[in-house]
Amino acid sequence: MNENLLVKREGRLMHLTLDRAAKRNALDMALCRNLLGAIREAEADASVGAILLDGNGPVFCAGMDLDEVLETNADEMIPLHAGLFSVGAALRKPMVSAVHGAALGGGMGLALNAHMVVAASDARFGLTEARVGLWPYTIFRAVARAAGERRAVRMALTTEIFGAEEAARIGIVDLVVTPEELQDRAREAAQGMAMASAAAVGGGLEFVRRVRALNEEEAARLAIECRKRAQGTPDFREGVRAFQEKRRPSWPSHRGQAE
Repeated sequence: MNENLLVKREGRLMHLTLDRAAKRNALDMALCRNLLGAIREAEADASVGAILLDGNGPVFCAGMDLDEVLETNADEMIPLHAGLFSVGAALRKPMVSAVHGAALGGGMGLALNAHMVVAASDARFGLTEARVGLWPYTIFRAVARAAGERRAVRMALTTEIFGAEEAARIGIVDLVVTPEELQDRAREAAQGMAMASAAAVGGGLEFVRRVRALNEEEAARLAIECRKRAQGTPDFREGVRAFQEKRRPSWPSHRGQAE
């Protein structure tokens, strides 16, 4: 077991739980290092299909550990934060975050690194760094990808804290549930993703990462290249055959191919 991080394997699901409840799961160096390492290990493990991230105690994550930050070498801390808060952009496996209570500053950035955010109705979000004299540099891109750049700038400027329903309205939360439902609904979503074709999901997430920096013409060429490669994989061929076998008895004879 890693310090302040619980790691539990549930079939093809890797369940990671922030475990600094007494410190509101604030991100100190040890937790950041262990969490980033665990995510990378899950990424490298072919038997892991998806990652579920949550937190123990009353909140998901209150952000950076301010008791530590002034005593830590910035040359060590800042690259570690940059790596952790950008990990989602490079993942080839889906990650789901289950958020309850506060997800502020780095906690919000951490949650939005996931491909899906399930939030309890008591969840609260906010970019609060400016309150302590800082801009949310290392989490900004993750927030901007989820919320849009203009809205992310506004959130950073106002430092407002808002609830789960507002977070869903602006698109940074995918599903709002009761606190009692949170674990089951997030686990159900993550396990469903974990059972999908690893080749299809990995290739798709890699495409999403690469296409961000391309113009329309380049993006179209990349889509053609990736589609051709995907259609040659055993997973695709097996999936099509399984679908055809399942559907064939109900198809009219003239519909032998997908329309």
